[in-house]
Amino acid sequence: MKMFQRKLLQIWRPQQSALCVKSRQNLSVVNMQSKSILRHYCSSTGREKLVILGSGWGSYSVLKSIDKKKFDVVVVSPRNHFLFTPLLASTTVGTLEFRSIIEPVRNTGFRQTDHFHLSYAQSLDMEKKLITCESVLDSSIKYDLSYDKLVIGVGALSNTFNIPGVVENSFFLKEVADARKIRNQILSNFELSIQPGVNYEEAKRLLHFVIVGGGPTGVEFGAELYDFVEQDVSRLYKQKQYEVRVTLIESNQILGAFDERLRKYAEKKIKERNRFTLLQSAVTEVRPDSVVLKDGSTLPCGLVVWSTGVAPRPFVRSLDVPKNKQGQILTDEYLNVLGDSTGSVFALGDCADVETMPLPCTAQVAEREGRYLAQQLVKADPKSEPFKFQSMGMLAYIGRYQGLTDVPQVKMQGFTSWLLWRSAYLTRLGSWRLRMQVPLDWLKTLLYGRDVSRFE
Repeated sequence: MKMFQRKLLQIWRPQQSALCVKSRQNLSVVNMQSKSILRHYCSSTGREKLVILGSGWGSYSVLKSIDKKKFDVVVVSPRNHFLFTPLLASTTVGTLEFRSIIEPVRNTGFRQTDHFHLSYAQSLDMEKKLITCESVLDSSIKYDLSYDKLVIGVGALSNTFNIPGVVENSFFLKEVADARKIRNQILSNFELSIQPGVNYEEAKRLLHFVIVGGGPTGVEFGAELYDFVEQDVSRLYKQKQYEVRVTLIESNQILGAFDERLRKYAEKKIKERNRFTLLQSAVTEVRPDSVVLKDGSTLPCGLVVWSTGVAPRPFVRSLDVPKNKQGQILTDEYLNVLGDSTGSVFALGDCADVETMPLPCTAQVAEREGRYLAQQLVKADPKSEPFKFQSMGMLAYIGRYQGLTDVPQVKMQGFTSWLLWRSAYLTRLGSWRLRMQVPLDWLKTLLYGRDVSRFE
């Protein structure tokens, strides 16, 4: 028996040594060819690898709808959650808590743990089917990721129109982190305004809040801020409630995509509010303590929230593909990126637009595009049926339990619309967990008021 074991070792050791040498040689060749790490997932099941960039409405819709039995799905995103953006404005004043409107991406289920990457997509080589990524947690970690099919749904940034001071001195409202910063700034301004040594003029400036942009985001943030002042500031900062002012600046008309009758109703309600000004103008500069208007006048203020249109992210700007005037990736009617000779790269949501059918940058469009793409990718011919979009309508909250409903065949406003607004959004939340948390937050706010705890 011992003689047999010795013979076996004599045969095994040279082979083992040769294998180790060969492995080291192969590894050396890979390192010489590329400084980055090539992430390639081998699958013996024959499934194609679908890589999804982003975790917004479009990307998350693909992730939830795709048949995972037919694809190995890999997600690359700088955030590990899906954000229900229509209710983001409610978190800025404590009507809802931040975690009540986010759903972890990993809850959708991945075949392998490392099929989710908390990383930025930096560049794309469509011919080689490689994406270069950089870790969010450690910028020294850069690697290449291969794919068979790619979905680009990285969203967009707020458009600053290159106006001086916007980036440095204003707040955006696109992410939970933005809402948290706004909430802290509002509370800080109230607390600072009542401290000894702060004169009346400075306190007045601190309590003047300026919103630039009269779209749904700007109007709904203004509505939430108005409710906070009317219901909670009057109770917690009694001496300061009459010093609070809100100015909503819009160069054209507020809620421009809504029916004219509903838009006029919203304008009327906003103008009726004390210390709430609707100003038709344009901002030419944002300073640390004020905004400068087109006519040269200056508005001292303690907070500027910027909500005007969309602009492409650096990754989208880096792509050498056809784009529209807004810098969005142009696709055909099947959401395939124009200029992609491989036919394997698709784009949707705010970062893209259909060349023959320009679409608004809304959650509704992105979510529908995601569902469509998930259905088409599993077909033998992904171009068997073009994408079609018919709007289901729009909803908006304008404050004091008043809403707007602009859907086909129905145009209404007031308290009934507010109930519909809440009911519709409640049913569209990403999970049953959120559908339980949000009503509890609403009830808590109704019974006990908003939480004004300040924390970093």
